[in-house]
Amino acid sequence: MSIGKYLQTGDWKGEKHVPIIHVPDKIKEGEEFELKVSIGDAIRHPNTLEHHICWIKVFYVEKDGKFPVELATFNFQAHGEAGAFTEPVGVTQVKLHATGKIYAVSYCNIHGLWENSKDITVE
Repeated sequence: MSIGKYLQTGDWKGEKHVPIIHVPDKIKEGEEFELKVSIGDAIRHPNTLEHHICWIKVFYVEKDGKFPVELATFNFQAHGEAGAFTEPVGVTQVKLHATGKIYAVSYCNIHGLWENSKDITVE
């Protein structure tokens, strides 16, 4: 059995669990760009001790590549303890040398794993 059967998807505009990948459609080879992932841009996901996003992982797979490369892991630890909250948003700087696809997987403590992907062209 593959873990893939547990990955859920959805229209990110109508689903508050899907990780949204914010990157340019095209980038220049080897040039640094900002990669941002977030949850709940259109519909906010709850952020309480009882119901929250625990983490988002981001991967890159080169076109015709065989293995994903992990680009980032964002952990969200505070969900109301002492009045502190970490919102499910992560930002990093990335350089790529080939066209491929970026994948993001998020984990909700109640509703499980959610995924999304976005093609990125390197010129």
